[in-house]
Amino acid sequence: MKKQLIVTEEIIINASPEKVWEVLTLPKYVAQWDELPENYPEEPMKVDSKVVWDLPNGEQSITTIIKAEKEKELIIDLHGTGWKIKPEQGEVAYRYSLEDMGNSTKLFIEIGDFSLLEQGKDYYEASIDFAKESSKVIQSLAENETE
Repeated sequence: MKKQLIVTEEIIINASPEKVWEVLTLPKYVAQWDELPENYPEEPMKVDSKVVWDLPNGEQSITTIIKAEKEKELIIDLHGTGWKIKPEQGEVAYRYSLEDMGNSTKLFIEIGDFSLLEQGKDYYEASIDFAKESSKVIQSLAENETE
């Protein structure tokens, strides 16, 4: 059995789960901690919301929300049209779990399992930086933004 390639990151955010959830699902915030295509709709992301990136080689990278339990858990499936191996939905995904800690929220991020992919190590390495950087931006937005 191959070693799993899963990136994990955990951060305490001094904001309510409700505020953290907004930062995870409202495109005006998502665009600040992740890339969104131009003209992406402004309504909150929910189950079946998709983001499609057209890659320079003609392939596409597609994320689809497959679970959205408000203020608890968000799971976003990742799929590449050029991947030779086709993982089952949810096997390669971004998972965001929120834990209410009273005056703060613990955000746990899990990205992978990239061992299922041919270039899994490259995706894994890129995701280490993404998890670190995006968690800091999510924290900052949730702690400092007000509607």
